[in-house]
Amino acid sequence: MRRSLFFIIVGLGGAAILVWLGLWQVQRLAWKEDIIADINARITAAPVALPAQPDPAADAYLPVAVRGEVGAEALHVLVSQKQKGAGYRIIAPMTLEDGRRILIDLGFTPTRNKDAIDPAGPANLTGNLQWPQEVDSFTPEADTDRNIWFARDVPQMAEALGTEPLLVVARAGTGPDPKVTPLPVDTARIPNDHLQYAITWFSLAAIWLAMTLLFLRRRRAPATPKVD
Repeated sequence: MRRSLFFIIVGLGGAAILVWLGLWQVQRLAWKEDIIADINARITAAPVALPAQPDPAADAYLPVAVRGEVGAEALHVLVSQKQKGAGYRIIAPMTLEDGRRILIDLGFTPTRNKDAIDPAGPANLTGNLQWPQEVDSFTPEADTDRNIWFARDVPQMAEALGTEPLLVVARAGTGPDPKVTPLPVDTARIPNDHLQYAITWFSLAAIWLAMTLLFLRRRRAPATPKVD
């Protein structure tokens, strides 16, 4: 009896912990969905003038309108797009009408266009401020000889092109090269796996309870007498 009580306590206790973890993930899901909804609202808001001193926290995803001259020198960031294959993000300097020089992420072009891109010219663009966190200890160093970068390293790119460490990711507008398609900021890459985690924890709780009940039934079942 004591042994059965022990397994009942363990079974119910383990299931309770697993259910609690599932409920916690449900709460996290609601929290993440609120964050994503807020970011989407900020991304699609009406564009404003570029702030004089943008703040990475307060102005992340801020929609802005910029007008000026895009420089000929551009950096190519190797990326891959679904149904399009490998290509490059084109990061170019832009001199605004007030004289400021910033970085513009003009968008995507397939690898076959690498040597045919000419971003130079006047541009009137709307886009979003972004401070991408794409560089980590596994990111290869940029191949500057072949102009192939493996992440949008804003400070390093700004130093290479002589601009402010400020990136506007183009969303729409008139640009100098039709071979470059805007690759606007969105929330598709923000991870939100909490629903899957919740389902996993609830499933484990059900399995835990089922295994506990099965074990207890087997313990209580009368032993089959041996027949000599």
